[in-house]
Amino acid sequence: MKRLICIFLAVCLLLSVGGCSYDYSDYVPTGGGLADDQSQMPTQPDGNEDKIVTLTFYKEKGLNPYLCTDYTNRVLMSLMYQGLFTTDSSYKTTPVLCGSYAPSMDYMTHVFTVDPKARFSDGTAVTSQDVAASLLAAKESPYFSGRLSHITGISLSGAGEVVINTDTEMGNLPILLDIPIVPAEQVAAHVPVGSGPYTLEDTVVGCYLKKQSKWWCQAALQISTPAIPLMEAASVSGIRDDFQFNGLNFVLTDPSSDKYVDYRSDAEMWNCESGLFLYIGCNQDSKIFDTPELRAALTYAIDRDSLASKFYRGFAQSATLPASPHSPYYNKALAAKYGYDAAKFAEAVTASGKQGSTLVLLVNSDDSLRLRAARAVGDMLTAGGFVVEMKELGGTAYENAIKKRQFDLYLGKTRLSPNMDLSAFFDTWGALSYGGLDDLAAYALCLDALADEGNYYNLHRTVMEQGLLCPVLFCNYTVYTTRGMFTQLAPARDNVFGYSIGKTMESVMK
Repeated sequence: MKRLICIFLAVCLLLSVGGCSYDYSDYVPTGGGLADDQSQMPTQPDGNEDKIVTLTFYKEKGLNPYLCTDYTNRVLMSLMYQGLFTTDSSYKTTPVLCGSYAPSMDYMTHVFTVDPKARFSDGTAVTSQDVAASLLAAKESPYFSGRLSHITGISLSGAGEVVINTDTEMGNLPILLDIPIVPAEQVAAHVPVGSGPYTLEDTVVGCYLKKQSKWWCQAALQISTPAIPLMEAASVSGIRDDFQFNGLNFVLTDPSSDKYVDYRSDAEMWNCESGLFLYIGCNQDSKIFDTPELRAALTYAIDRDSLASKFYRGFAQSATLPASPHSPYYNKALAAKYGYDAAKFAEAVTASGKQGSTLVLLVNSDDSLRLRAARAVGDMLTAGGFVVEMKELGGTAYENAIKKRQFDLYLGKTRLSPNMDLSAFFDTWGALSYGGLDDLAAYALCLDALADEGNYYNLHRTVMEQGLLCPVLFCNYTVYTTRGMFTQLAPARDNVFGYSIGKTMESVMK
């Protein structure tokens, strides 16, 4: 707490030296924790010093957007870095650093230029070389590599443009390119320079984010103070304690993680997309689920709302299609066909002649939350007429079991890319094609969807009618704020403090 006071005093000194003044008018909090309507641009309310947002981060983990995967630190990155594009909580993409975008007729060659006005916080211009180097670093990174799997080349044209080649038609490549851009020579730096509205300052009394006085662009920011105090984090529980007792007033949490701890203070909560997808996969060689009819009936056995409420405490959305319910690819009318219906599942089991058969349900026991959910799934399958043998393995034992197909069903968890690409499930040797799930026809439908988002309907219908996957939930991150800090908050995936600089896709298309 003493350290925060020192940082806070330094921030106050910065405010006074900067000659800034604020309208300290009365503020009536209207925040709607977990509200459905997140369409308004959030703003930091006017008020005195106790209304200044205070953030936290793990200093030792750094703020390299390609190497640091910690969601706590990535909150700061949304204020420090910018991508060619940005994506909001409704999955709408708008340009930021992009000056122009010209896809080829077959949407397999994508040419970008950089906004000539764009500058890093040190005053240097953002160049095509910086963009290419950043995207190449992202392609090799643990955080971004999955979403960029269809990119086969990133290069510079003779005219200094960034050229991205893909192995298939990508009708909406920009949704994947909200990746932070840093100077080419700093892609491996612990804290690279960025082009966002704030920079990290490390002082003898602690760290804070300093607002750029000569930021290259204009935007209605969610936070407008000249400086943001930072508290150094030590653990998830320590962050919770700092929030409840020590002046921290804005945190991002992962309620689907084993490390999550409850927040019991008077706080407001805001859901944030994470892309974390909980699903049931089937061994295609299973003697029980050897017909598409029984595999397709599996969706009716799962009481998703019960799982979301009991185990994920409401910090997840039931999903009967393999896409986030908040994404534009999720067709609610189609999804309604595959909801929970225990009687319908029991009828399908009886019709298959498999009633009373023993099935093996595999789960990674290293994830205790998923383990508890899997046991509940086992009870649901038992109620439908099966005898369920739980196979609870961790570490290497789990990896070996899933690779060797030592299961009938498994409860999996992965992070889908913002375009909800399923090709890793169905590609030959795909990273997620466990249980012999690779399927040329399904993979072709994935590519059709990447080419034209109108084809997601056919892809999802095929997945469900053939029982290729059984979607369960999409897990959320959750933002906690001190009550009254924001009137509205619409945190987006990788973009907690989202903003627009006024560009539109139409303005950059060539």
